[in-house]
Amino acid sequence: MHVVLAGGGTAGHIEPALALADALRRQDPTVGITALGTERGLETRLVPERGYELALIPAVPLPRKPTPELITVPGRLRGTIKAAEQILERTKADCVVGFGGYVALPGYLAAKRAGVPIVVHEANARPGLANKIGSRYASGVAVSTPDSKLRGSRYIGIPLRRTIALLDRARVRPEARAAFNLDPNLPTLLVSGGSQGARRLNEVVQQVAPVLQRAGIQILHAVGPKNEMPYVENMPGMPPYIPVPYVDRMDLAYAAADMMLCRAGAMTVAELSAVGLPAAYVPLPIGNGEQRLNAQPVVKAGGGLLVDDAELTPEWVQGNVLPVLADPHRLYEMSRAASEFGRRDADDLLVGMVYEAIASRRNA
Repeated sequence: MHVVLAGGGTAGHIEPALALADALRRQDPTVGITALGTERGLETRLVPERGYELALIPAVPLPRKPTPELITVPGRLRGTIKAAEQILERTKADCVVGFGGYVALPGYLAAKRAGVPIVVHEANARPGLANKIGSRYASGVAVSTPDSKLRGSRYIGIPLRRTIALLDRARVRPEARAAFNLDPNLPTLLVSGGSQGARRLNEVVQQVAPVLQRAGIQILHAVGPKNEMPYVENMPGMPPYIPVPYVDRMDLAYAAADMMLCRAGAMTVAELSAVGLPAAYVPLPIGNGEQRLNAQPVVKAGGGLLVDDAELTPEWVQGNVLPVLADPHRLYEMSRAASEFGRRDADDLLVGMVYEAIASRRNA
């Protein structure tokens, strides 16, 4: 059996694809896996690092909304579809699983032309153009939120790395706090704006940090590798404020924390829900509003707070985040609500959908 994964561009597309690849290999170590990608995507680094074959095709960016540029897409897609079709033929692909992004649409259209079954996974609450089109031809459509509008979809969550999906925060907490030089017993706020950081979050946290510290809260702050590191002078006896450029072990960061202040990317929301870490979500103020939609279900379930980027101020953090961190019972209830909403088995469920799609095509 050979499965072709189409989900390049960003970590939000690539990480679920790689989690599925790992799950497929756990079930059958002999399964062949090829990931479609482009020269400009993160997949050029992430896919080979995980030991999977990467096959490059030309990039054809898709407009997020109907624009005059949309008219030119079919012409630019022809060569990309042909390249994807050649990869399907070379690998003798049994199924194409798409996750959205630049490479998904040519992967879907090539699979349709070649008669290869398609499975679509949509991570965001508001589906992208590629997955809207792909879902029309798919044998199965998986989504990350029960509120998804993709027709015929099945709610499974987002496939996660095993280090996250199997994380026992309470058991790992002593090791995690020691790894970041945090106090083993103090309430801990984790702050991150994603892999590149977020200037708005950074500025607000730096301003409110002394207030949180005086209230007995310690802070682990992933600033972002390209952002300026704040000057910190931790006074003796004060809870620490630990800024770092980047966290490459998010499982340890989640285990060290009691609450998180973060953006609301689909992967972030899925990971925090799976591990039961409550969060104050600050949706990215640009795009089509999908980050707010990503966070709304877990917030509605009681597992987090939601604030607009423009309304995130030191005063808001002091008035809304600090009371949660200072209340162990409320932290427990929010953690439980988040974990009840979270899904840890999406990778195995998606493997099942792949096998169903292949079996359905063979039986037909």
